[in-house]
Amino acid sequence: MSNFPPCPQCKSEFTYEDGGMIVCPECGYEWAMVAAAESAEIGKKVVKDAYGNILMDGDSVTVIKDLKVKGSSSVVKVGTKVKNIRLVDGDHDIDCKIEGIGAMGLKSEFVKKA
Repeated sequence: MSNFPPCPQCKSEFTYEDGGMIVCPECGYEWAMVAAAESAEIGKKVVKDAYGNILMDGDSVTVIKDLKVKGSSSVVKVGTKVKNIRLVDGDHDIDCKIEGIGAMGLKSEFVKKA
């Protein structure tokens, strides 16, 4: 199996390199290798905080709004610092442990990068 990306037009996996271009043998579509590398980066989800800063795994964030904990009477207060976050796919895109509450998921729109 090749390490080249599938064809953007017909989604064929049988692509190959030919003189700096990637070629699809099924539909004949050709594109530059540089564009293929950029499209691989574009496919990754970018998670941003409430102020537009890009978040990464292991970052620390601060909660910017009181958040009710579902199924409990406790509240995550404004200004609570959360260390060592993990980014995940889904509605709540941050997994973390909050001291005194435990493991939970947060939405990136309610945090700012610390």
